[in-house]
Amino acid sequence: MSTRKVATIALCVLALGACKLKTAGEQESSSCPAKVESPGAVEQILPPPGSKPAAGDWLIRRLNAEPGTLNPITATDNYSQMIDAMIMDTLLDMDLATQELIPLLAEKWEVSEDKLTFTFHLHKNVKWHDGKPFTADDVIYSLQRIMDPKVDAAPLRIYYIDCVETKKVDAYTVRFTWRQPYFKALEALAALPIVPKHIMDDGTDFNKHPYGRNPIGTGPYRFVTWETGKRIELVRNKDYFGKPGYFERIIFKFITDNNGALQVFNQGEVDFLERLSQTQWIKQTNYPEFFKRANKIYYDYPQYSYIGWNMRRPPFDDQRVRTAMTMLLNREAILKNIYYCLGKVVSGPYYVNTPYYDQSIKPLPYDPDKAKALLAQAGWADHNQDGILDKDGKDFKFEFLISSGSETAEKIATIYKEDLQSAGIHMEIRKLEWAVFLQNVQEWSFDACTLAWALDANPDEYQIWHSSMADVKGSSNHVGYKNPEVDRLIEEARQEFDKQKRIELNHRIHRLIADDQPYTFLFCPKELAAVDKRITNVVPYAIRPIFKFAEWYVPKDLQKYSGDRLQRP
Repeated sequence: MSTRKVATIALCVLALGACKLKTAGEQESSSCPAKVESPGAVEQILPPPGSKPAAGDWLIRRLNAEPGTLNPITATDNYSQMIDAMIMDTLLDMDLATQELIPLLAEKWEVSEDKLTFTFHLHKNVKWHDGKPFTADDVIYSLQRIMDPKVDAAPLRIYYIDCVETKKVDAYTVRFTWRQPYFKALEALAALPIVPKHIMDDGTDFNKHPYGRNPIGTGPYRFVTWETGKRIELVRNKDYFGKPGYFERIIFKFITDNNGALQVFNQGEVDFLERLSQTQWIKQTNYPEFFKRANKIYYDYPQYSYIGWNMRRPPFDDQRVRTAMTMLLNREAILKNIYYCLGKVVSGPYYVNTPYYDQSIKPLPYDPDKAKALLAQAGWADHNQDGILDKDGKDFKFEFLISSGSETAEKIATIYKEDLQSAGIHMEIRKLEWAVFLQNVQEWSFDACTLAWALDANPDEYQIWHSSMADVKGSSNHVGYKNPEVDRLIEEARQEFDKQKRIELNHRIHRLIADDQPYTFLFCPKELAAVDKRITNVVPYAIRPIFKFAEWYVPKDLQKYSGDRLQRP
């Protein structure tokens, strides 16, 4: 099963939760213990003694939002990637335990000594799910579409911008030539999303092709159906050339409400429930009957959440204002009272559990007095004595965009609104359904928004922070960040193959971005999940996609589902 290591960095909604925090002026201890216990939880679910892997049964997963498309080239959210990873293979896979590349669609590969030429030798017995052969033509066509400026693939395109030639050596051999060395070139090619040329190359607008709702891949599971607002269903590919997963079917149910999702799980209609809220984790799943039918599992996930400030619009084009906005949010208190200390406050754009994150750079403190002083320096004062800061005759008012599926985003926004009001700033909270929310962000139609980035093991910050991306609609630099020194360091890091030197470059990038505050960096929270008791061999890994679902199985005597699609729950 392929792992999407380089493709689109995924957007994901903030985890859910509930609690009232103290507002500005109230005193409260916000410190968290060094280690937080997770009641009744495990870090992995190992098979019972004597258990043997068995094919069969179904895996029913909850998604808290519906993907926009399953076209892997134009998809930009984490939900699409979760599903596409089951349907579509890539040239190479990544061993999640060793983080080494291993064969998948390509049985072997060579890299030239100057690291500019990459040759892949494809398996000759791979077929698309419709029975057509997979060949080098599909690989070349897919990269051509990624590089086509008319295709909505801007976040993905930057990983291949220095690929100057793609050559078909023969039907099962393809060669790529790079303009200049790039430390992630092999990783980027390994994760190249590949679509079937014989289906896609029919004259239809690629961005609107019906393939996005009815995908055909080469992977271990075939697409069966997409019921809008309800589910996407996959079935095991019996003709898969590699090792298939054990589950006969994998079903993704769309349940936007977190409380409703837990209720469905308790009724036995979902087997794997990710993103439990911290309240659910601590208070609603800690009783004997729950543990009789489920395991609770917690793990680290390479991500961080943030509030993004649209720097194309005043007042967020002023670094002093952005810094003040960060210092008006009590992140430590939110971590303690909403997240129950299950996570960390972060200071910059790297995964906190990797060496690329500079631990010496501390998050800005909650300091309303200093924030007000910064705002005054930037010219914001209550000149007309109406309780709202103003400058040049305009009140400090803005709109904060959140996804309607995130209760925690709403809770944090409500707390933030009160604290900002105390500082003379008026914030309107605007909730949008996920697809509409994402469209507004990609089209820069926002003042501020809250999202999270899921991250790669070896970061390349070009996609999110390079100035060239700030002028590209649909790119990941949706806040419009531009810093020539950051650009220079990113470009240098892309050509640096020495990991330690690359770490040092990224530390410098971290510090510059932390100083500029284009985001208010929020949290790297623990991921909290529940798994039906019958499912075993559930082992989290340190990198995405965290779980290798091909390893999960249900012992034969515990299997629950069988039969055709009409007998589903």
